[in-house]
Amino acid sequence: MAAASAGSERLKGEEVLKNQLKICGFKKDDDVTELYLGERGLKEVPDLSQFHILMYLWLNNNKIEKLTFLKHNCCLRELYLNNNEIKNIAGALRHVHSLQILLLHNNQLKNLETTVNELKGMMSLQTLNLFNNPLSQDCRYRLYVLYHLPSVLLLDRKEITTKERSLALNIYNHKKTLVLQSIGFGKRIDVPLLPKAQFNKIWSFTKVLRLPPGCEFGNHLVKIPFENPEDAVFVRAMKRSIMEFSTVNWDKVPTSEEKRLGTKPEKKPEKLTIKFR
Repeated sequence: MAAASAGSERLKGEEVLKNQLKICGFKKDDDVTELYLGERGLKEVPDLSQFHILMYLWLNNNKIEKLTFLKHNCCLRELYLNNNEIKNIAGALRHVHSLQILLLHNNQLKNLETTVNELKGMMSLQTLNLFNNPLSQDCRYRLYVLYHLPSVLLLDRKEITTKERSLALNIYNHKKTLVLQSIGFGKRIDVPLLPKAQFNKIWSFTKVLRLPPGCEFGNHLVKIPFENPEDAVFVRAMKRSIMEFSTVNWDKVPTSEEKRLGTKPEKKPEKLTIKFR
């Protein structure tokens, strides 16, 4: 009974595909760049490997559970799979490196790590929808996705902000955050400027000020290293390397014509040298 049902669904999918190709007037498989197979109640989709240059595919609003029909469609740029019953995409999309838009909302995707891992190779992916899947209830969901998929600009119809990216970087790559902070201060440091984030305290970060040795005393009160800020600037400046810049006053150097006519006596050019730190 189950085999007969599966066969019926397969035949239905082939018939829908055949009719759509006829409606669009495609005579050769190599002419097919886009296919609309949405809203047809499909549970199974026939293999689409023969359409080598297929770039736009609509399969939304069907009853699809598995993605086994896109094994050789490497040219896809836009793929609409929303409003289906897809439970897992592992091994189905990692070869589609040129994908720019992927809509997978309103499905049954449960494993956040597996789903994101399948999409990591898509360096051109800019628009991604995963809302209304069980995995979107994970407390890590949004920051996890945007950290591991840095090319995505629009996630679940919401633009990704710089603040979100910084927060995700601090959570999932704390060492890189420290390096970026140390570069920002002009000197490499090994002491963390921010405490390592924990998921249950994402919104309660506390900045910790680390002062050089010798700047604390007594009952942990902090003294000011320099009372006058200009003194601190001077000390920092004196640690820089000396730079030298030289130039010549070309107004006092005779031109080739003046040398020939002898109208301007030739003098040794004046050299101006400036040194600074």
